[in-house]
Amino acid sequence: MQEEQGPVRAPEFPPDVTWLQGGPIRMADLRGRPVLIDFWDYTCVNCLRTLPYVKEWHRRYREHGLTVIGVHAPEFSFARDSGNVQRAVREHAIDYPVVLDNEYAIWQAWANRYWPAKYLVDGNGYLRYYHFGEGAYGETEEAIQFLLREATPDLLLPGTMAPLREEDAPGAVCYRVSPELYLGYARGSIGNTANVKPDAPSTYRDPGKHVAGHAYLDGDWLLSGEFLARPAGAAGASRLVVPYMAKEVNCVIHPPAYGGQAVFNVLQDGGPLAPEDAGADVRTGATSIMTIDAPRMYRIVNNREIDAHELTLETASEGVAVDAVTFTSCVVAQ
Repeated sequence: MQEEQGPVRAPEFPPDVTWLQGGPIRMADLRGRPVLIDFWDYTCVNCLRTLPYVKEWHRRYREHGLTVIGVHAPEFSFARDSGNVQRAVREHAIDYPVVLDNEYAIWQAWANRYWPAKYLVDGNGYLRYYHFGEGAYGETEEAIQFLLREATPDLLLPGTMAPLREEDAPGAVCYRVSPELYLGYARGSIGNTANVKPDAPSTYRDPGKHVAGHAYLDGDWLLSGEFLARPAGAAGASRLVVPYMAKEVNCVIHPPAYGGQAVFNVLQDGGPLAPEDAGADVRTGATSIMTIDAPRMYRIVNNREIDAHELTLETASEGVAVDAVTFTSCVVAQ
């Protein structure tokens, strides 16, 4: 349990931030109530995996005195758009207060460095507990209950909740998997060495030899600082090839800026995804297809077992852009 031992007072929210719902809020007005601050981004797979727990803690404990506040700190430029974040809030049925931290003012005030990050503040306004990343759900809920009982000693609370996913239960195994791949040149891991032209369209050729931890381009692409995009007027199809080790693969993708949808053909190890290995956003059959209709994280692969594979995303859609590829690894113990 990561419990703060010294008197660290929670910082106040800046007055000029935008509240999507439930605000504006001042920490000073929450004295007497424990507060859970959740730093998240709607494109972050680890944030989305923790979100069901945060929502359930809000449901369970708001009547007992807990205040939950979601601080949305964008990892990508399109996640600064309030409309995109509001859509995600609706889709994920978040009903606690959410504030936009587009300039990272709250992030910096908390000296935060992680997505997701949870900070628990007591009724006197002092930081008492924190956790970074996924996991420790039971420990975090116990910390919530401790502060609620500290504020109201005779409070009757339910038992801590059971894991919401089998892979969160004791005995589940989380393997070391491929690291997250950013596809812009600023943080990128493009494996091609020929015809690389930052911020300009170029025709790439897949070198054929692939190394884990890199992505490989074939066809016409525009490589920007933040993302990889298929340029207007591109000929034929463009392909993105990613060798990986994981159970699940997700991609942060946004559709053409001028509107409309984009379509990807999804291949694993040279063939269409089997229905049993397809992520929630892929339609399978004779081919496996993914339609891009909003800027968000797309669930592409959910393999039956963790193993090494090669994923290929192929598209002829102009203007579609891919920002990052993420991987998850936890499996239920047999």
